[in-house]
Amino acid sequence: MTVEVAYALPDEQVLLSIEVPAATSVRQAIERSGILQRFPDIDLGGANKVGVFGKLRGLDEPLRPHDRVEIYRPLQADPKESRRRRAAGN
Repeated sequence: MTVEVAYALPDEQVLLSIEVPAATSVRQAIERSGILQRFPDIDLGGANKVGVFGKLRGLDEPLRPHDRVEIYRPLQADPKESRRRRAAGN
C-alpha cells in the first residue's frame, strides 16, 4: 500500500511517498521512509509528536492505504502566551 511521510522545517518541507506492506505501523513507515537519516534531529521518543492527517496517533498504530504520516516539531513558543503578549501590546 502507498502512504506518505511528511516533515516540515521553517525553510524546508519534505513529503515522501512510499510503498509499505499492509498493517505497517506509523513507526515502521517513518523508519522505512529514510527521513530519520535525512533529519537526525527527529526524536520520536520524546520531542516530536506524530499524527495522521492532523490527528495525533501513537507510533504503534496501523496505517491504512493513502494515509499521510506527519512528524510535528516542538512548539518554539506557547501560542496562548504569545496571544497574551500581543493583546497587552508588548
